[in-house]
Amino acid sequence: MNALKREVRRWYSAVSIDWILFFSILPILGAGLVTMNSFVGTSPFFERQLVWVALSLMLFFALSFIDFRFLRRTSVQVALFLISSLVLLALFVFGKVVKGSQSWFDFGFFSFQPSDPVKLVVILLMAKYFSRRHIEIANIRHILVSGFYALVIFLLVFLQPDFGSALVIFLIWLGMVLVSGISKKHLSGVFLVGAVGFLLLWSFVFAPYQQQRIISFLHPLADIRGAGYNAYQSMIAVGSGQMLGKGIGYGTQSKLKFLPEYETDFIFAAFAEEWGFVGILGLFLFYGIVIWRILHNALHGATNFEILYGSGLAILFMSHFIVNIGMNIGLLPVTGITAPFMSYGGSHLFAEFIGLGILMGMRRYRRPAHKEVVEKEIVI
Repeated sequence: MNALKREVRRWYSAVSIDWILFFSILPILGAGLVTMNSFVGTSPFFERQLVWVALSLMLFFALSFIDFRFLRRTSVQVALFLISSLVLLALFVFGKVVKGSQSWFDFGFFSFQPSDPVKLVVILLMAKYFSRRHIEIANIRHILVSGFYALVIFLLVFLQPDFGSALVIFLIWLGMVLVSGISKKHLSGVFLVGAVGFLLLWSFVFAPYQQQRIISFLHPLADIRGAGYNAYQSMIAVGSGQMLGKGIGYGTQSKLKFLPEYETDFIFAAFAEEWGFVGILGLFLFYGIVIWRILHNALHGATNFEILYGSGLAILFMSHFIVNIGMNIGLLPVTGITAPFMSYGGSHLFAEFIGLGILMGMRRYRRPAHKEVVEKEIVI
């Protein structure tokens, strides 16, 4: 019996899983699956999502056994940046056009959206760059150089066009710049230059139809029969849920097809209609625990690289959560951003659990590093 207990403790230590984080994700996954299925008829989305969830969880546990200190190497970071850029460029030649966006590789039996894992690459790039320069971080060139790395990937995603993923990439860069301690004065100057540049483009470059597209994107409810139809129906669904919801399977907006894509972009609205305000509070609670545990693990990182990586991962999830909820309740433009762990799709689930799996792998060596290790990291 004692030998069995020792073996269990050894396995528990080797796996190095944050079980609070893991068990907080499961109700969110369940909420998405129930909303897709709702026990009414058969749902191909539900069945496929079960497969994606199972594969993602297997990947999550497998990655937790890996020592990810090799990600600190400059050669690895350069390779990730070049491979990501080439894959995104390949989309313009081999990508499949879906709803006007050339963002997917179609392999027949499944499709893959590279912009999801590329967000993790941006986090790793920023973590590496800022972890080496935290002593001289006040220099404005670090905003410009880090911005260049992020801008290359941002433009390759933006031009697909995939505005939602491009927005998240920008938010990751901005969030990690702020976390790194860069001078807010210099950052404000960069944004001022960007704002002046946009105004000049708006006044002298953009054609009227281009201006109208931007206005429709920023204020879709101005045209509820056209560009704002999805946002309008989403707001109706959220509001009709009231306090306790209509009940599982009784969401009229989603089941009667008034709410488009309720399995993906608008799954939060479909969930809110069936579960109501009380269900939303529970969902927000579990999301809050997930973000808290990610930040908790980040703060116990061995070096600045691990701390910044965990912080970037939290920014990624918060960006997806805030933008998705915002567009579901009509406060933000409809950008096609998924709700973490809830929305249908394998690409974003794989990326989310890969990101968390890397974080769990970093827990294996989370003891504070010796001073000479940190100094060596700055010099390499």
